[in-house]
Amino acid sequence: MFLRSDHVLEQGGGAAALSFGRALVPVRSQSRFVRWRGRFAQVDWAPDLGARIGSAEWWRGAATCTALIAATCWLSPGFDRPLLGEAPSPLAGADWDEARSQSIAPLAWGATTGRHMAANDLVRPLAETPERPIIELAATLGSGDSFGRVLERAGVGRDEASTVAALVARHIALDAIKPGTQIDLTLGRRTSRSVPRPLEQLRFRARFDLNLAVARTGDRLVATPEPIAIDHAPLRIRGLVGQSLYRSARAAGAPAKAVETYLRALASRMSIGRDVRADNVFDIIVEQARAATGEVQLGQLLFAGLDQGKKKVQLVRWESGGRSDWFEASGVGERRGVMQMPVAGHTTSGYGVRFHPILRMMRMHKGIDIGAPYGAPIHAAIDGVVAFAGRNAGYGNFVKLAHSGGLATGYGHMSRIAVRPGTRVSQGQIIGYVGSTGLSTGPHLHYELWRNGVSVNPRSISFTEVAQLSGRALQAFKARVAALLAVKPGQR
Repeated sequence: MFLRSDHVLEQGGGAAALSFGRALVPVRSQSRFVRWRGRFAQVDWAPDLGARIGSAEWWRGAATCTALIAATCWLSPGFDRPLLGEAPSPLAGADWDEARSQSIAPLAWGATTGRHMAANDLVRPLAETPERPIIELAATLGSGDSFGRVLERAGVGRDEASTVAALVARHIALDAIKPGTQIDLTLGRRTSRSVPRPLEQLRFRARFDLNLAVARTGDRLVATPEPIAIDHAPLRIRGLVGQSLYRSARAAGAPAKAVETYLRALASRMSIGRDVRADNVFDIIVEQARAATGEVQLGQLLFAGLDQGKKKVQLVRWESGGRSDWFEASGVGERRGVMQMPVAGHTTSGYGVRFHPILRMMRMHKGIDIGAPYGAPIHAAIDGVVAFAGRNAGYGNFVKLAHSGGLATGYGHMSRIAVRPGTRVSQGQIIGYVGSTGLSTGPHLHYELWRNGVSVNPRSISFTEVAQLSGRALQAFKARVAALLAVKPGQR
């Protein structure tokens, strides 16, 4: 890079040409003094003496250092001659007293800072330290603690604490107050130190939608409930699935439990790993309660949706028959699951051909044997109706349950039967107890399963129940779906 004003560089090239409007000025010869001054300025007279030791440059620096030291010694007044200077005159009288009172100095120098003065005759000692007229404090209700004991520990008298607890119990059950609730207290002036302070005011959050205050009016305490307005509009969250459906939903603001429920609901209709793609859009609606004071509570999942472009999955939580299930937007519900093991124990013999320990021959074993202690309870694997309960040849005491979908289960070798034919049982209900009746070598349960009358392996079966809403239930369900889909995403 160069400037166009540099005439010497302007003429670099095969054919030099003068710039327009300018003429070359002849360079004057410099004097000897100017030349020597330029050379002297280019010499480094103070090089680094720690580098290139012994070189000419190093000796030049050593000579410079020696010359400077010699000049300093020559120009000094002498080491035995003091330097004259001005000092302020010492303070005396009132000036000294004023300076000493405002300074911080040791006591040996006459300072009064930090010196404790003894009381004189004008000081009258107090018989007792005066108390504060009002004390404001906060108490926290602990887990397993009672409301009255919290007040007593805070300084409220036992009788007054019982009175306050009775007033609070009129508006909310004391055991319904959540642990960790903070109680703000104001204690007033007392007549003597031998009695507890009277309670002047108490205030706490009794419920999410209720503040409760107790204040003294004259000689009595009065409880005043303060309801809090609550907005129950649900929260809707939508977003792209991305690399991880769970992480994307959590990043969008969905609570962890709601996302876990959402994944379980989708898993009942599709394979999360195979069918869900990164460009799909998840749609989550959860219960939300927002107080007028600003607090927000999120509840259970209400709607689980997934937009896959050509296909949309829309599942709505709905109470049907006293049980909460997931129904499609059309009103069709489905519940899948695995049969519960009827008894707690270990498998002693599996399903298939085996050598019978009593008959001493190879024979098809149409169930599984579960070893368990004598008298252990036997539970129904799924909901059903008792089709048979009694003695059945080699099965001993035997119970057979009929289930929906052409399924039936059998329980053999019981010591005692706890159900009767024709009764309806639910999953997990006790139907008998482990024994060793019939062809048995010890206490165990023979568990057998039939599908449409054909014996199958109990460990390989799963069941599916399909429910279809109709009539008024379907109309109410459709209205619920429309209300949920009308919620705007991100509405709080």
